[in-house]
Amino acid sequence: MFNNYYFLRQLSAALAPAVQGLELATCFSQNKDELILGFCDDKREFWIRAALIPNVNLLTFPKDFHRSKRNSVELFKEVLGVKVLGTTQYLNERAFSIDMEQGYQLVFKMYGNRSNIILTKKQQAIALFQNRHQEDLQLNTATLNRPLVQTKEQFLAEGLGKCYPTLGKEAKGYLKEQGFDDSTPTEQWQLVEKLIQQLEAPSYHITEWQEVTQFILFEAGNVLKTLNNPIEAANEFFYEYSRDFFLQQEKQPLLKMLRKKITQGENYVLKNLQKLEELEHHSRHEEIANIIMANLHQIPGRSKKVTLFDFYQEKDIKIRLNETLTPQKNAENYYRKAKNQKIEIERLTENIKHKEQELATLKKHIEILQELNNVKELKKYAKAEGILKLREQQNEDLFRNFHFMGFDILVGKSAANNDLLTQKYAKNNDLWLHARDVSGSHVVIKYQAGKNFPLPVIEKAASLAAYYSQRKTDSLCPVIYTPKKFVRKRKGDPAGAVMVDKEQVIMIEPERWSE
Repeated sequence: MFNNYYFLRQLSAALAPAVQGLELATCFSQNKDELILGFCDDKREFWIRAALIPNVNLLTFPKDFHRSKRNSVELFKEVLGVKVLGTTQYLNERAFSIDMEQGYQLVFKMYGNRSNIILTKKQQAIALFQNRHQEDLQLNTATLNRPLVQTKEQFLAEGLGKCYPTLGKEAKGYLKEQGFDDSTPTEQWQLVEKLIQQLEAPSYHITEWQEVTQFILFEAGNVLKTLNNPIEAANEFFYEYSRDFFLQQEKQPLLKMLRKKITQGENYVLKNLQKLEELEHHSRHEEIANIIMANLHQIPGRSKKVTLFDFYQEKDIKIRLNETLTPQKNAENYYRKAKNQKIEIERLTENIKHKEQELATLKKHIEILQELNNVKELKKYAKAEGILKLREQQNEDLFRNFHFMGFDILVGKSAANNDLLTQKYAKNNDLWLHARDVSGSHVVIKYQAGKNFPLPVIEKAASLAAYYSQRKTDSLCPVIYTPKKFVRKRKGDPAGAVMVDKEQVIMIEPERWSE
C-alpha cells in the first residue's frame, strides 16, 4: 500500500515540516528511473530518493547521499535554489506536491507504471522526470483534486468500487479475507467503516502477507515490523523490500538454472535407460557375426545384403554387409560392434548412475538455496558448491551433447552454430570431424589430458557426423577427422565453411543415438 492514497496523504503531511523553508540544492539522476532531490538551509538538510521503477514505486528519505562523479544528470534546474513553502495532497488521488516559491510545484504522481515527477509552474507542467510519459506535459494541478461522497447511503447506492476507488487492491483483499461480500452491502458496511478507521489513523505494518513482503496500513499476515511515523516506515519498508528484492534477483536465476539442469538430467537418464534397454534386449551384433561365420561359403563376394538362416530365431534374416570387405571381415566388424556395445552398456550404466547422483545433488542445492535469506550467504554457498560455474557452462544448451566411453562429443546445430563450436568452444587438441564433401554438422570430441582418442569413440563421433549431414541415408559415409588445430576459417568464408589442412578418413554407417 505504499502508493495508496491514504498512506500518501499521511506521508505528504509529514513531509511538510521536514522540507518547509529549505531550498532545493540539488536534483539529479544517476540511475534509470531514480531521482535524487536534496534540500537544505544553513542548519539542516533533507533528502528524497524517488525510485519509479515500473511496478515498484518507492520514496525513501536517506540522511545523506553521496553523488557519483560519473553518469549523473542534473534535472529541474529551474527550481535549484528556490525555497519550499510546504506540501499539497490532492484529494482522493495518489499524487502530492512539494510547493515552492515563484509558483513552482514538484508533483509526485504515484500511478504505478505511469508514475512520474513533474515540475509545474502556476499549475501547468513545464518539465518531466520520466519523459516516456509525454502525456504528463498536459497536466494541470487544478484538475487533480477528486471530490467523492463516501457515506453509508452512497456506499449502499453505488457499492464499494465506485464509492471507495481509493482503497486499492490490498485493502480490498483484506476486506475479502474478513468475509466482505459486495452482493449484500447493508451487512458489509461495518467492515468497510472499520477498515476506513484504520486507514485514517494507521500504524504502518511491514508484513509477510499473501506470500510476499508488503507495506500495509492494517494488521494482517506475519507482521515483521510496526511503525508509527510515515517517513520512518517508508525507509524501513524500502530496506526490507530491497533486501528481499536483491535476494530474489540473486536466487531466482540460480534456481531456474538448477531446475533446468534437473529437467535436462532427467531427460538424459530416460533416454539412456531406453538406449540401455535397446542394447540389452534388441542388439544382436554378436549373433549376426556368428551367423555370418557359420555361412561363409554361402555368401557371394561384394554383397551389400545377404539372406541367411537365423539359427537363433529359426527363420531367415537379411544382413547388411560392406561390399568392399570379405564375409569374414564383415563378421569381424559385427564382432567389433558387439564388443563396442558391451563397452557402451557399461558406460551407459555408469553414466546413468553418475547423472542420478548429480540430480540428487542439484535437488539438495535447491532445498538449501530456498532456505537462504541473505544475499551474502547465498553467494558464498553458490561459489563454494560450484553453482556459479554451472551457470557459466552453456555447452548443453548451445550444441547437441553426447557422452561415450567417458568422452564428451559436441555436435553443431546450424551453420552459424558450427562456427561457434569450431571457432570458440573447440580447443587445438580436440578432435574435429565432418562428413566429407557434403554439408553437415561440425563434430568435436573433447580432449582429455593424457588420453588418446579410442577408435570406438572416433567411430561413434564419425557416425554422428555422417548422420547429421546430407549423407545420413547412405549405407556408408566417408568422414574426415583431424585435430582442431588443423582447421581454419578464411576471411570471407560463409557461415560453417572451413579449410582443413590435414585429415584422415574413416568409412562409417550413419547412426543417430541418444544425447
